[in-house]
Amino acid sequence: MLRRSGATIWRVGFNAGDRAFWRDSSTYIPYTDTPKNWPTAFKSLMKTKSVTDIVLYGDTRPIHSEVVAIARAAGVRIHVFEEGYLRPYWVTYERGGSNGHSRLMNMTIPQMERALEGSDMEAPLPPGHWGDMRQHVFYGALYHWFVMFANKAYRNFQPHRDLSVTREFQLYIKRLLLTPIQMVERRIATRRIRTGGFPYHLALLQLEHDSSFQKHSPFDSMVDFLDLVISQFAKGAPSHHHLVFKAHPLEDGRVALRKEIKRLCQMHGVADRVHYVRGGKLAQLLNDARTAVAVNSTAGQQVLWRGIPLRAFGDAVYNQPEFVSTQPLADFFSGATRPDNQAYKIYRRYLLETSQVPGGFYSAKGRRQLMRLVVDMMLSPEDPYEALRSGTAAPRQQLRLVN
Repeated sequence: MLRRSGATIWRVGFNAGDRAFWRDSSTYIPYTDTPKNWPTAFKSLMKTKSVTDIVLYGDTRPIHSEVVAIARAAGVRIHVFEEGYLRPYWVTYERGGSNGHSRLMNMTIPQMERALEGSDMEAPLPPGHWGDMRQHVFYGALYHWFVMFANKAYRNFQPHRDLSVTREFQLYIKRLLLTPIQMVERRIATRRIRTGGFPYHLALLQLEHDSSFQKHSPFDSMVDFLDLVISQFAKGAPSHHHLVFKAHPLEDGRVALRKEIKRLCQMHGVADRVHYVRGGKLAQLLNDARTAVAVNSTAGQQVLWRGIPLRAFGDAVYNQPEFVSTQPLADFFSGATRPDNQAYKIYRRYLLETSQVPGGFYSAKGRRQLMRLVVDMMLSPEDPYEALRSGTAAPRQQLRLVN
């Protein structure tokens, strides 16, 4: 789509998985040298190709963070894509950085409210669509298959995660095979909690290897977060309250979460009041939850949309004092203050008018939806936030009801 607009595009690939998903060999640039030499190679590419823009998925991987600094110093425009801050049916598009590096981190609710003064769009409800999780898992496994078995030309490739590519592939396959069994287990666990008759607090778990946890949280590991939540729950929550840990939908078992939760619960004397639920839809558990706790999970947006008190610990784009609690965690479990729901509605509407684009990465339907808007946003001289302020943002009213 960018080529049709007149742009010239190159794709730099670092392994066989990158190559497999890029159809045009004439515009593919394989990087086969060592990671140490990548910044020098990128500077050379910028010069020989007269690069004006770089496009990234995420900005914290080493190969990305290095070129972001170089590109910024050279005045090259930086486009960053991520999973939607509002999920499951939006994609995030920003310039310069995302998550903890997003411009949202330095914005206030009053600033957002002023920027929205010229807009008459009402914030739409999330579409009734679970997203494209099955495609996400399938393509993740396929990508790692190429890296495992067809990576001969990329001998210097180093994955950005601690696990080997072989282990990553094994975990993806295991998840695909166990999905039916885990679905049944999840439904039974969810039903027991919803019919138990006890008040409960929800702890939203994340992937320990995800960049938002690794780069934008105060914890070294997910176990550190578990320890904090369980110890403060034991200290502050009423004795008839329960605690529910909800695993991330893509949790693959590389961290023994259930085992660690059991150990910590026995240590703090709350083993009979703590539950663990595998990934899946969050809505059913949220509907009856008293409060929710997260590091910086995007699932926090679903909590806030329902007006449920939320305590977050990492750098999150939604971490605004109007609607995210700053209470000590034991006090939060004892009696959480209510969030300012009107302020959250302003914040959510601002996101939908700016960086949140309808569509998805993994299904053909989601990509078609994404293309209808995001290419014009990339070609605009202004980023999504400046475009709204200046009144040049692309109209979105006609996209509200598309599912």
